[in-house]
Amino acid sequence: MREALAALRPERPAAAFDLDSTLLMNKVRQARIVREYGAQQGDARLAACPPEAIVSWDLRDSARLCGLSDAEAEAIHPELKEFWRERFFTSAYCQDDTPVAGARQFLEAVIERGGEILYITGRHEEMGAGTVESFRRAGFPLPRGERVQLWLKPRAADDDDRWKELCHQRLLALRGLSCAFDNEPTHVNAYKKSFPSAVVVHLDTDHSRRPVDVLPEVPSIHDFVMEP
Repeated sequence: MREALAALRPERPAAAFDLDSTLLMNKVRQARIVREYGAQQGDARLAACPPEAIVSWDLRDSARLCGLSDAEAEAIHPELKEFWRERFFTSAYCQDDTPVAGARQFLEAVIERGGEILYITGRHEEMGAGTVESFRRAGFPLPRGERVQLWLKPRAADDDDRWKELCHQRLLALRGLSCAFDNEPTHVNAYKKSFPSAVVVHLDTDHSRRPVDVLPEVPSIHDFVMEP
């Protein structure tokens, strides 16, 4: 963490941050969707779903933690998944996201050291307003001008990996990347290969579960809390 801050230089001021499961957690967003589904279906167990019941990307796990049996969770899964899909990737719901511990303080430290923040995410343009609202609620630096930018995919259907590759090409044209943070092993590995002199850090929160190992030279952290 301190090494990443120390890497900020006038000739390479950019610090790149992924959003989901890196700076922000979406458990509150997901729990809200499950609760709304439960209310619609008249199921009090799902209608009381707490964020703590979101333990994976499999909604059946959450349903079971809310008190449904295995058979009940399987039966509702297709409809619940579709209900979730229609809401999860929208501004109205992503504004509920909460900051990873220490994220606000770390972003402020980047600005204080003269760095530039690049929020580089697989979210698409329609999620922009809700994303900025979640930044406001979390106390994050807001995207204004060159010093703080938000890079969103043009369309929801655009492939996340290809979008990150395009972002890397765009980054190469900037003054220089000092550090980068992402939760996806595929993405942190790509950062390290594209920018070998940058400090690249893996957020060990959750990810897509593709069988990809983080490169040995890339450290992993659970949050942005820095020891005194």
